[in-house]
Amino acid sequence: MFSRLSDKLQDVFKDLRGHGKISETNINEALREIRMALLDADVHFQVAKDFIARVKEKALGEEVLRSVTPGQQIVKIFHEELCALLGGDASPLDLSKPARILLVGLNGAGKTTSSAKLARLLKAQGRSPLLIAADLHRPAAIEQLAVLGGQIGVPVFRPEPGETDVVRSCQRALEWCEQTGGNVQIFDTAGRQEIDEPLVRELKRLRDFLQPQEILLVCDAATGQQAVSVAEHFHSALGLTGLILTKLDGDARGGAALSLRAVSGRPIKFAGVGEKLDQFEPFHPDRLAGRILGMGDVISLVEKAAEAISEDDARRMEEKLRTSRFDLADFLDQFKMIKRMGPLENILGMIPGMDKLKDSSIDEKQLKRVEAVILSMTPQERTRPDILNARRRQRVARGSGTTVTEVNNLILRFNQMRKMMKKAGQMKKLMAQAGRNFKF
Repeated sequence: MFSRLSDKLQDVFKDLRGHGKISETNINEALREIRMALLDADVHFQVAKDFIARVKEKALGEEVLRSVTPGQQIVKIFHEELCALLGGDASPLDLSKPARILLVGLNGAGKTTSSAKLARLLKAQGRSPLLIAADLHRPAAIEQLAVLGGQIGVPVFRPEPGETDVVRSCQRALEWCEQTGGNVQIFDTAGRQEIDEPLVRELKRLRDFLQPQEILLVCDAATGQQAVSVAEHFHSALGLTGLILTKLDGDARGGAALSLRAVSGRPIKFAGVGEKLDQFEPFHPDRLAGRILGMGDVISLVEKAAEAISEDDARRMEEKLRTSRFDLADFLDQFKMIKRMGPLENILGMIPGMDKLKDSSIDEKQLKRVEAVILSMTPQERTRPDILNARRRQRVARGSGTTVTEVNNLILRFNQMRKMMKKAGQMKKLMAQAGRNFKF
């Protein structure tokens, strides 16, 4: 997500920080590079032009030019303007009663999956969502929603077979909602390959009947400028309240996200960052701006860790690390905890300074091979790696589809790590003892 733009911006800012003093010429050259980077990332031309003008106006102020750290000041200005471009603060859903959410968009944007993801997120927040299949043109969409609803444990309304009137179907759906209970209703509507008059008429009828609190457009981030055009048309026809940006994990440019808010005037409320149902999160402009600029997103990282790792697991792991009783079974548990947090590439993007490692130092396939090696060991071998003699290592290599060399390297690295932890534990005890003995 935004990898190309992020890399280019970080190069420009690195150059700016290298100057003890910054002149107007330095700033103009840097902004020219940034403007080209924005356009290359598929940011709307007018949006990029206005954005650069605002940054330039602030960057040329006396406070920046005479600052002790002018490069840092410009990065700060850029971060603030990027946050403003993305919408400022996060925009929560309006869930006042009857709490109806209408999801609209073109075919292929991810409406049905996003409906289920949103329901899962609301359920995790303690609400009782209901899913209503309102796409009468694509039977597969109804079946897909029913399957996804079953996976997340959320009730799904299915239209009568052969039903062609979406308003009549949703009237029955509201009666079903009354009987089923729940406090949030999510309607997955029909789409088309492109916006046409019949689609707009149908959605307007549905909007007027349901009077939803939220009308959310599901946009495919990978479509770039097309997503901006789609947002303009849907907002003009329906009066959108917000946007859901999907497939952010697969778009290296990401310009649609930077353009949509400015062009449509509607806030981006959620982002899909992967195919799995849990890879869906509220959109935080300030956090995304930090990630684009290579500053990381520690808050989101902590939130993901809290979701994936229970307090008891964290406490148990901390105790094992502290007492140097950490074994390969614990290493495997820790590995699984990290995997529950999502793709490694996304996690690295949240850690300040670690985004450069995404394409070089860490290979997800290699980590899977490490997991396979440990899973091929017996429980006793994981607890006591010292019993892994040559014969056992050959068996582990065969079982994991790896080589004996790979097994040896894993055990070597693990033993080195355990020695380091042991030394850290001994140092901590020595420091504590010194603190007790040394008194003023």
